[in-house]
Amino acid sequence: MQKLFLTFFYMGLLRPAPGTWGSLGGAVTGYFIYHYVGDQTLFLASFALFLFSINIINDYERKIGAHDPSEIVIDEVAGVWLAISVSGGSLLATALSFAFFRLLDITKPSIIGKIDRDVKGGLGVMGDDMVAGAFAGIFSAIVCNLLAHSNLKYLLEF
Repeated sequence: MQKLFLTFFYMGLLRPAPGTWGSLGGAVTGYFIYHYVGDQTLFLASFALFLFSINIINDYERKIGAHDPSEIVIDEVAGVWLAISVSGGSLLATALSFAFFRLLDITKPSIIGKIDRDVKGGLGVMGDDMVAGAFAGIFSAIVCNLLAHSNLKYLLEF
C-alpha cells in the first residue's frame, strides 16, 4: 500500500523519467480536481499531500536504505497540484504549470537546489518540489496574464 501511494498508483515505476510520468499523472488529476472540486480544494490537497507524505517517505527510505529513490513521485504530484492551483487551471495554465514545474524540478535552481541538497528525509523530498510548484504556478500565472492582455488571449479559452 505504501508503494502504491508513493509511486502515485505505480506511475513512478514507468521508465524512462519516472518524475515526468508522476508529474504528468499529477497534472491530469490536478486539472480535473481543479475543475470539478475547485482551486482552493486543489491548493489544500497539495499541502495535505505534502504533510501526509513526509513520515511515509521517512519510513520507506529507512526500509530500502536510500534517500529519494526515483520511484517516489508523490512529491511531483503535490508540487504540480500546487502549481495548477496557483496558475488558474485552464488547459494552457495546466500545461504551462507542468512544463515550468518539470524545468524547475530537473534544474533545481537557487533555493530549490539548496533544499534538495541540504534537507534530508521526507521533508527534503517533498520540500524542493513544493517550492518548485509555487514558482511554477507563479510563472504560469504571469504568462497567462500576459497572454490575456495580448492578441493571443484566445489561447486561454481552452
